[in-house]
Amino acid sequence: MALEIDLTGRSVLITGGTKGVGRGIAQRFSDAGATVIVCARREAETPLPAEWHFIPADLRDGEAAYAAVDAAFAVAGRLDCVVNNAGGSPPAGTAEAPPKFTQRIVELNLLAPYYVAQRAHHHMVNQADGGSIINIGSVVANRPSPTTAAYGAAKAGLLQLSTTLAMEWAQPVRVNTITVGLILTEQAALFYGDGAERERIESEI
Repeated sequence: MALEIDLTGRSVLITGGTKGVGRGIAQRFSDAGATVIVCARREAETPLPAEWHFIPADLRDGEAAYAAVDAAFAVAGRLDCVVNNAGGSPPAGTAEAPPKFTQRIVELNLLAPYYVAQRAHHHMVNQADGGSIINIGSVVANRPSPTTAAYGAAKAGLLQLSTTLAMEWAQPVRVNTITVGLILTEQAALFYGDGAERERIESEI
């Protein structure tokens, strides 16, 4: 039985919403009738639907993150949902990873959603029906993550952040984490390979 969701009149901000998982999330919100705002450092390589709103920002900068959330709120005069999806990390040997690289990974995967959630709360707490903050986590938060140690540590931190905010902000702002594993995006082969290697992983899911 198909589940029909009507989000007409609702407004949602998806970070990292121009490609991959984020774009898929944005499309589903759009299909449900929500006003969709996507945020990323660069414009999409594939044009976004005309009805979507795009906000360029480097969310690793706290002030830029605050400004992006304010701009998203201004689009519809409300902000019902934020999906903290922006994140990721290229593989890098942990022993050789430069400090600046590690810093950037932690900033993107932990501090950026922290800043976005802070500012989203500022707006949502004043809405009669509050709002929802959804953090996109990863299975690496709970298991070893060779060659992506900083990413795994940041995602573990994001999971803890989510549970803390869920308790601290409950009524009227809900905070949840969605923990994801293999999703077939344009970068999946970096971590899961192609052909037989990916088929082996898929068979265990």
